[in-house]
Amino acid sequence: MADNTITLIGNLTRDPEIRFTSTGRAVASFGIAVGRRYQVNGEWQEQTSYFNVTAWGQLGENAAATLGKGNRVVVTGRLEQREYTNREGEKRTAIDVIADELGPSLRWATATIERNPRAEGGQGGRGGDAAPQGQPAPGRGTNPGSESSPFDGEEPF
Repeated sequence: MADNTITLIGNLTRDPEIRFTSTGRAVASFGIAVGRRYQVNGEWQEQTSYFNVTAWGQLGENAAATLGKGNRVVVTGRLEQREYTNREGEKRTAIDVIADELGPSLRWATATIERNPRAEGGQGGRGGDAAPQGQPAPGRGTNPGSESSPFDGEEPF
């Protein structure tokens, strides 16, 4: 099976812009610059690649509320190709990164984590009784013979 996963580390080129679809779903878009430095015949070369990133839902809202131009970030997601027509009427192709996870890089900075409160039914579209990915469903604890989760309804961090 082919896998389309990419991880990028770079600096935001602009503040995340948040918009909402007609159904109310949040979508944030921003750019990142990924720099590469290498030597050729003893001389240092620099190359910068630019990527457009799209973050949907709560991830997008969190990005818009937290990140700003110049912040160093880690983005994991998938590549998605799209076609568009430019102002001159020419067809163009763009490859965007659709973010699955993102956060600040802690290489040269610190961050404070603030958890969002869970929404009513709070399983992110998996249904009110579904368990978070990688966790047992409610009433199906990991301990043999246990009737409840060892976390008493709290998601472990």
